[in-house]
Amino acid sequence: MREFYSESLIVHFRRVETLRHEALSCTAIDLNGRQLCDLELLLNRGFYPLTGYMDKDVYESVVDTMRLPDGTVWPMPICLDVNEQTAERLTIGDRVALNDQEGFLLAILTVTDLWKADKKKEAKAVYGTDDPAIHPGVMQLYDRVGEYYVGGDLEGVSLPIHYDFQQLRLAPSETVRRFTMNGWRRVLGFHADEYLHCAHREMVMEAAREAGTAIFLQPVADLSHPGNLDYYTQIRCYEAFTKQFPSHMIQLGLTPFATRKAGPREALWQAIMRKNFGCSHFMVAEDHADPFKGLGRGERFYTSGEAQKLVAEFAAETGIEMVPKREMGYHQEEKKYVLLDEVDEEEVATITSRELRLRLEQGESIPEWFSYPEIVDELRRSFPPKSKQGFTIFMSGFSGSGKSTIAKVLLVKFMEMCDRPVTLLDGDIVRTNLSSELNFSKEHRNLNITRIGFVASEITKNGGVALCAPIAPYEESRQANRELISQYGGYIEVYVSTPLEVCESRDRKGLYAKARAGKVKGVTGITDPYIPPSNPELTIDTSTVTPMEAVQEILLYLQKQGYIA
Repeated sequence: MREFYSESLIVHFRRVETLRHEALSCTAIDLNGRQLCDLELLLNRGFYPLTGYMDKDVYESVVDTMRLPDGTVWPMPICLDVNEQTAERLTIGDRVALNDQEGFLLAILTVTDLWKADKKKEAKAVYGTDDPAIHPGVMQLYDRVGEYYVGGDLEGVSLPIHYDFQQLRLAPSETVRRFTMNGWRRVLGFHADEYLHCAHREMVMEAAREAGTAIFLQPVADLSHPGNLDYYTQIRCYEAFTKQFPSHMIQLGLTPFATRKAGPREALWQAIMRKNFGCSHFMVAEDHADPFKGLGRGERFYTSGEAQKLVAEFAAETGIEMVPKREMGYHQEEKKYVLLDEVDEEEVATITSRELRLRLEQGESIPEWFSYPEIVDELRRSFPPKSKQGFTIFMSGFSGSGKSTIAKVLLVKFMEMCDRPVTLLDGDIVRTNLSSELNFSKEHRNLNITRIGFVASEITKNGGVALCAPIAPYEESRQANRELISQYGGYIEVYVSTPLEVCESRDRKGLYAKARAGKVKGVTGITDPYIPPSNPELTIDTSTVTPMEAVQEILLYLQKQGYIA
């Protein structure tokens, strides 16, 4: 017999209108993406037995012992974090409206506790370190999580609304119902956050055969959509992947999950969640939820196998068995898939995620032993060769350095090629049309650059060429643009390093002369600093080359990188 699973924390429809009316006079909090994931899993009982956000006593018990006060195993603190300004508006007993990012009411929270978090203690216990420089989860805890935690009970009005892949967004009550209808008493939960190919299919099938289970493939619904093409491609590839199995032994379902990358603790947390979704077994990797997994580094933050050991240690209490994830590869001589830990690595053919991406970018073939044609087709549609991708050329340097001239010549050259739409985002053009209300403070300069970056990212995402030529004196905003735009296509930073004295001699606008005379402020190089880029793709000094020579250097670089066929 299966355990009884409560449908959800959503109230009866007759109470919904009462709560919506009450919410009009309540303090309201619009939740961010991470908080929405946590709330949805609270409301749909993915976080069973939690019925709301932890109060301080429960939180401290979980942090210190990985157990709720009644002894139930639970490794991860789940509290509503708020900033100091919001915390000052709240008192014990308050009713708080929790909204999505559009202001749509999702739940009413009754505050039972409020305290300032000891983040160092939490980081040390949950992540194994309190140093944000060596663990990205700790950095997120310090930088993106509010200083105060709120505990309280929830009355759900509605689950967060999703418009994507609605047929795959299955709540625990629905997955348990489907498993029961299919006669699945033993189900292997498989957490996925990467692309899956032929060897993964053989690996999961082998594990399911050994455990005598059906398979529940439950990928993460990424926090960065709806604008992230990679997310939609990944889910379509999961759909194609599940079609490679017998239909009677696999179910695909999405989970809204905000990873902490907390290694062993997170593996145990995910195992408990899969139990709540009706699984009897859970596949755990040696490096499960490691922050450096998949980054191509040899090292890992957590000891290999520690996550498997912890999940297995608590299996009798959690009611879900640990199945070790054993990677497989293609044996070239024997023409079959084999377990990597049973053969010499040199005998096995593998393609890393990085190599796969390079093959797609260069239009090279993908071997049939590596992936299925349906998945390769999806990947090729979403990740075309570089010669068909959008890209951004971001030029930075002093006023008068030659950025605008280079950008205008590039515009003409790309228009002559006529293979992509081209947009010029010159500094003066943007200031006039996009940022006219901004001044020249550091804060506003950075805001101006991030606005340029957003527009350039949209152009790049849609296969166009963005030519950006602002001064961009600060590294933080330039790096933010690199991170944003690189998700969608190429990003080429060009440091136009023309010396200041040369730029002053070209002072057609008279800015430098006025700054020297003390008539204007905020002139980069005179009254404001310029921080050179730390690692630009190209450095060009227009005091030693002509505009056409500079453009030729950029075009040769683009051709070498594959952006120009």
